[in-house]
Amino acid sequence: MSARTASLLGPQRRNLWFWVFVGPFAIGLTLFTYVPLLWSVYLSFFDAHNTVNPTEFIGLDNYTAMLQDGAFLSSLGTFLLFTAFIVPATFGLSLSLALMVNRLRFAQAFFRSVFFLPTACSYVVASLIWKLSLFNGVRFGLANTVLDWFGLDQTAWLSTTSPPWYWLVIVTVRLWLQAGFYMILFLAGLQRISPQLYEAAAVDGARPGWQVFRHITFPQLRATSVAVVLLLVINAFQAFDEFYNLLSDARGYPPYARPPLVYLYYTALGRDQNLGLGSAGAVILALLIALATVVQARWFGLGRKED
Repeated sequence: MSARTASLLGPQRRNLWFWVFVGPFAIGLTLFTYVPLLWSVYLSFFDAHNTVNPTEFIGLDNYTAMLQDGAFLSSLGTFLLFTAFIVPATFGLSLSLALMVNRLRFAQAFFRSVFFLPTACSYVVASLIWKLSLFNGVRFGLANTVLDWFGLDQTAWLSTTSPPWYWLVIVTVRLWLQAGFYMILFLAGLQRISPQLYEAAAVDGARPGWQVFRHITFPQLRATSVAVVLLLVINAFQAFDEFYNLLSDARGYPPYARPPLVYLYYTALGRDQNLGLGSAGAVILALLIALATVVQARWFGLGRKED
């Protein structure tokens, strides 16, 4: 073996084994993530109707058209409304579950697993369960059955726009799917808090409950809370499965509750198949996600050294 080959392989062939294990994942990430992303950016500068190999360069026209499109701007408004619902609801529920599980003296692993288990469920499957079994618009759905017990009128949950009951269905299915994951993050943060802080607070006369939570527990969860909020906002930007599978039917997708990814899906793969315009919208959405992440990180001081 030459000296050059030996230096590339490293001592005891460690470099070789590193690439044996990491190489397939790096190749897959490049082929199925980075290449499509770069190609999408490329398409956004072309008139790409029904083709992924366009020839007519149009510059920023796709971006201009997308930013002037009222339907796209309306989809961003839908995202903001969805975020206003799902972020505080998930944050509050996951933190509450973490506090309750953390206080258990027995069967903690069981309840941690039970609350985390929905995270493994497919968004498509969960959406269909919510749509066909729980919030079915006929009298056989669970929600309408409960309403019937109290003598209340049945509701077409997914097609009633005044009031917009479809938001209840969309938010609850996302809440059920993701609350357990963020509960685990909060549990990890709670277990990092030193018991000595609570002992010192008891000596100083702090009352258990809200006072201890407000002045000790929650401030100690600051880094975890910031990370959870960032992840929740990013995931809200990427909402697609529950919206599409809950609200679409054989007639298509209704004009209401259409988030950005659903709108871009119909733009790029709908009747016109305008891949250039859809790619421009995807790039705009990616930039908005990056901007929102940076603004939140600066606002909350993510990465700042704590006093």
